[in-house]
Amino acid sequence: MIEFKDVYKSFGDKHVLRGINLAVNEGELVSILGPSGSGKSVTLKHIIGILQPDRGEVWVDDQLVPKLSRDELQELRKHIGVLFQSAALFDSMSVKDNVAFMLRMHTKMSEAEISQRVAECLEQVELGGVEELEPDELSGGMRKRVGLARAIAMKPKYILYDEPTTGLDPKTAIIIGDLIARLQKTLNITSIVVTHDVKLACDISDRIALFHDGKVAAVGSPDEISKDDNDMIRKFMEGQL
Repeated sequence: MIEFKDVYKSFGDKHVLRGINLAVNEGELVSILGPSGSGKSVTLKHIIGILQPDRGEVWVDDQLVPKLSRDELQELRKHIGVLFQSAALFDSMSVKDNVAFMLRMHTKMSEAEISQRVAECLEQVELGGVEELEPDELSGGMRKRVGLARAIAMKPKYILYDEPTTGLDPKTAIIIGDLIARLQKTLNITSIVVTHDVKLACDISDRIALFHDGKVAAVGSPDEISKDDNDMIRKFMEGQL
């Protein structure tokens, strides 16, 4: 489980999180929707300990993240895969070396075992046989999928997606959404997707959390959120905010 309890975070005079309360249950896929500046990506950074709350509690796997030592935090991060908005591939490394990066750093696997695991991960994201390509040879959608292959390489319990379809054409965005939904089922993981893409959130989510003004304005199934008669929620879901 991942849980936020009354979490506040400010940067100088800018109050980004104003008392976030949200629980993500084991095996769920929860999408966080909201206008720019509502604290969506900042929330993800609290889960992996890049940021610490000014007030409140962040729990992952029954561990209070802000209280973890450096070694404990590093151990927790081994169980969390992250797909960054830009895919964040190392341009000086091949696709294989990108996907293998965490395996080489944090496991004692042999090179043969690593090669096999890299191939498995690339097959899972429908990119078999591209190990020797360089990142600059990949399309935007392929870069996202390589980033996702790297995120699942360590067989994580959790995957965090930061704007997974940003910058992609509509057809490729649908492919990435379908892939996220399929991996959710086949890998038996818990996922949080931060996105502006209302259609993506409605298509893949068990629940949607709508952020507004640094708080959780609503939480529910896609159907419940879509039918909510709150004026702000309706306007956001219809693309008017």
